[in-house]
Amino acid sequence: MNQPEVLTVPNRPQFRARSEGFTLIEVMITVAIIGILAAVAYPSYTDYVRRGQVVEATNALATMRANMERHFQDNRTYDTVGTFTSPCEVDASARTFGNFVISCTDAGAPSATAYVLTATGSGPVSGAAYTINQVNARGTTGVPTGSGWTSSCTSAWILKKGQAC
Repeated sequence: MNQPEVLTVPNRPQFRARSEGFTLIEVMITVAIIGILAAVAYPSYTDYVRRGQVVEATNALATMRANMERHFQDNRTYDTVGTFTSPCEVDASARTFGNFVISCTDAGAPSATAYVLTATGSGPVSGAAYTINQVNARGTTGVPTGSGWTSSCTSAWILKKGQAC
């Protein structure tokens, strides 16, 4: 039996060297892709963090409102009566929730029948201010600085970027 002849091409070099590592262009393309992804992801991440911290304000306002209503139920007034101190008049450390401090109208003293609680932000949520009153009317008088959120709303809390009043 005859074996087929192997054809060889004369003067053709045989390359046996293997390529190892990355070329400079491959590294630069990778760096560019990572830069583009970071430029898109970072603003979304900071907005996500702000939305998470705004929840501290809404939870704090709900807690303080419940305390004010409990005080009113026991004393028939939102103001301090005898030894029963209004929740608005406790020290600031008891009214601090994360990055928000809760304050009351009229220099910390509510009236007998009305109050307005305000959560004012600091740190990453500086500039944010949310309000609630005795009839559960909510409002937004400030938003986190540099966030691009709607700046004010008298009838609702603005809790995320792009939310309409």
